[in-house]
Amino acid sequence: MADLQLGQPIPDFTLPASNGENVSLSDYRGKKLVIYFYPKSSTPACTQESCDFRDFTGEFSKYNTEVIGISGDASKLQLKFIAKNELPFLLLADTEHEVCRLFGVWQWKKLYGREFEGIVRSTFVVDEEGKLAAEWRKVRVKEHVHQVLEAVKQM
Repeated sequence: MADLQLGQPIPDFTLPASNGENVSLSDYRGKKLVIYFYPKSSTPACTQESCDFRDFTGEFSKYNTEVIGISGDASKLQLKFIAKNELPFLLLADTEHEVCRLFGVWQWKKLYGREFEGIVRSTFVVDEEGKLAAEWRKVRVKEHVHQVLEAVKQM
């Protein structure tokens, strides 16, 4: 588990993005940033979550807030996911799970009696100065985007 604490700066990181460039946390300095970690592109819950964030992108932008998604998927798979679902934001490929570990979302999981390591669906809000402002772990997708938007409005 990571030791990220609310109100503390998040160490800068850089990952390959779906636009073919490397993107760093510091690129978003001066804006709020919603980072949602999702287990796998094109699965039902991940698609719903991504489309919910897509549908509220305009609302987030009213509050000087960008959205990015991070998964362990390769950028090529993320590009297909973006095209299929018309996602207007970047997805970052954390194929080595370094950023997932930084945020403490790379964990042992159980599914159908089988144990494996994977991403635990989680969302974080980073403030304009790069500090952790809000977090949701073990997210249930339904209505989650509303919780995140409300937190951003309160900042």
